[in-house]
Amino acid sequence: MQPQQVTVLGATGSIGSSTLDVISQHPQRYQVFALTAHSRISELQALCVRFQPRFAVVAEAAKAQRLQADLQVAGVATRVLVGPQGLCEVAAHPDVDTVMAAIVGAAGLESVMAAVTAGKKILLANKEALVMSGALFMSAVREHKAQLLPIDSEHNAIFQCLPCNYAEGLEPVGVRRILLTASGGPFRNSSYQTLEQVTPEQACAHPNWSMGQKISVDSATMMNKGLELIEACWLFAARPDQVEVVVHPQSVIHSLVDYVDGSVLAQLGNPDMRTPIAHAMAWPERIDSGVAPLDLCALARMDFVAPDLERFACLRLAIEAAKLGGTAPIALNAANEVAVAAFLQNRLRFTQIPQLIEKVLSLSRVSTVNDLAGVFEIDREARQQAQAWLNKQSISVGVIG
Repeated sequence: MQPQQVTVLGATGSIGSSTLDVISQHPQRYQVFALTAHSRISELQALCVRFQPRFAVVAEAAKAQRLQADLQVAGVATRVLVGPQGLCEVAAHPDVDTVMAAIVGAAGLESVMAAVTAGKKILLANKEALVMSGALFMSAVREHKAQLLPIDSEHNAIFQCLPCNYAEGLEPVGVRRILLTASGGPFRNSSYQTLEQVTPEQACAHPNWSMGQKISVDSATMMNKGLELIEACWLFAARPDQVEVVVHPQSVIHSLVDYVDGSVLAQLGNPDMRTPIAHAMAWPERIDSGVAPLDLCALARMDFVAPDLERFACLRLAIEAAKLGGTAPIALNAANEVAVAAFLQNRLRFTQIPQLIEKVLSLSRVSTVNDLAGVFEIDREARQQAQAWLNKQSISVGVIG
């Protein structure tokens, strides 16, 4: 059996690193076809030397030229491509079997859609793709017969708890609720007054998971769970009122499915992204992920509590956007990306993140879009509104110290 050819979009991030770890454990099953990175060029070069992909993709032409020269000196035959066109090329290449979509944010949408229209097996770790273009995305998956497998630990857990024939395109029967578990992040017990003083370093220090800065901040605000709720609606043909968020600090139960007969199925495991990655890569088989077995006897307790929607207003805003539908989630995501970037740059307080998002949502007219061009136009408008609000705040409060 020939090894599957795998493109890893976002190879230097935490998901990309975990994916490459799983691949390295099974060289007979998987081979790296292409690796991409935005700015971590030295890390990408080391990965190219190790995995010898046919292609690498970086964001800027100058960095691509430098990487290409360095790889030639190292005797590596990898060809370096540039920008969004390069990302789409390695996602849709005829020789590619599987695409790990792990580019964070709206920047990952175009290349993921290229993989969909090429009918690839897509391991979806980019939740923003569905948040921004849910109806278009799922329609394209069906039209081009792409295979879509969720990588977020919560959605992968739900996938495992649904009937097997769900993956064959049949809607799950008898499902009453989908329960998304959330760790609650590092501030789940913090007062609002404490949240006002949160620094980027504190927000990025997640108690259970090792993640990049943007997703760590999203976890701290619980926007990450809001985006996952919207994603779950599209992945599992659920209404927003069928998806509930439950705070589970231990991150051992990754999500649950509640059936009408009273059965509740849960997927458990240690908090390690190699588990859902290995599950999706090998599905419907199972392979070793390198994750240690879960020791149930060592668990002192498992706690569950409803989220505080006043303290974590980002989750409330995401739920509202999910219910509004249409273009509301696009504006939500765009405003959140601008707000998180400003917070990480010390231009915005932690508690101002939901304020910015709520302002943009209030200015956005909810409509429908019929193509990606329309999606990107709404995204652009929302970012402009977010920047305008941010600039006014910078004038009034100054740079955050």
